[in-house]
Amino acid sequence: MLLQRSDVRLLLAGQALSMFGDWMMIIVLGIWMKVLTGSNSAAGLVFFTFAAASMLSPLGGLVVDRLPKRPLMIGTHLALAGVMCLLLFVHDESDTWLLYLVTALYGLGGDFFAAARGSMLKAMLPEKLLADANGALQSLREGLRLVAPLAGAALYVAAGGGAVALIDAGTFVLSACALIALRFAEPAAASREQHFLREMSAGIVHIAHNRVLRQLTIGVGATMLVIGFSETLIFAVTSNTLHRGPSFIAVLGSLQGVGSIAGGLTASKLLRRLGELRLAGLGIALFAVGDAFWLVPSLPVVLASMSVAGLGIVWAIVAIATAYQARSAQTMQGRVSAAANMLFSVPQTISIAVGAALVTFVDYRVEIVAMAIGTAFCAFYLLTREREETRAPAALAA
Repeated sequence: MLLQRSDVRLLLAGQALSMFGDWMMIIVLGIWMKVLTGSNSAAGLVFFTFAAASMLSPLGGLVVDRLPKRPLMIGTHLALAGVMCLLLFVHDESDTWLLYLVTALYGLGGDFFAAARGSMLKAMLPEKLLADANGALQSLREGLRLVAPLAGAALYVAAGGGAVALIDAGTFVLSACALIALRFAEPAAASREQHFLREMSAGIVHIAHNRVLRQLTIGVGATMLVIGFSETLIFAVTSNTLHRGPSFIAVLGSLQGVGSIAGGLTASKLLRRLGELRLAGLGIALFAVGDAFWLVPSLPVVLASMSVAGLGIVWAIVAIATAYQARSAQTMQGRVSAAANMLFSVPQTISIAVGAALVTFVDYRVEIVAMAIGTAFCAFYLLTREREETRAPAALAA
């Protein structure tokens, strides 16, 4: 069993601390920007900045494959603890550039850390436990979503964004301490090649040559072209449909977490039964249904739709993460993870920017319809692909 392993328990404990701080801070960054500027677009662009940082992820993937994983993860979290302290200097609308800067560094550091953590899991665990580990991480992450956004929003209202930033910095330090205590045998690093660009692009080439990874990337990447609308639309739904203040977004996030916990607990069993492509397609289909119900001007309906969307998105995430880990060699884990992250983040970044622009002159309900239809088509594409069993070919492990 996964949780019988002491190394897994310690890793999850450290990640729980870090994820709690992440959920507090990420929601507060959007609320903070909304309060300072009064603009839905400016608040949505916070998440655009967060996603845009992933453009540099291929370089980060190469760094992950070449360096020891645990020291890199420790250094990344200690650096992010320092970055959070910059938010103590944000006081009024003239300081919003600093919010965007911190958000960009936050996103970049998170990408480095996630790629290293995926490579660490691949080295720590047998293949049969990868889906369980990814499901446990997602359940933990989304379970914290039940309380952390509410705690962050409440603390922001009571003490300001600086207090939230200091707590987030503390969680990064505690996570680094857990990693220091973790017993972990570092896998072999990737060998240095003569052609730098060839090394950097190896992850993209691998995805293009593997049928399942290629189809996953096409289907999920196309979904990201519209899913980014939600980062701005959530503010419009909260204020225009539900007639609530910006802090109520934390409540919606908590309800999404309820569905996501269920998704994390059930994903590994469904993955073995359906395969990666169909589980990802089913998850995206549920997300499309959840988005569509944002059109209903009813608080109970919108809250229920958030849970449905949360369930679906976690199924898709676990399917994607497990597929990239199981179908890639250990020495390529960082570059494959980073390449996938970039291939998903580029369309998502475009989508967030387009959504933030459209909401200023197009009825937000039109965007909701477009997002629901787009995700439904992508789900249909993934659900109709030929299934291939999850496996890591022996040639990749060599």
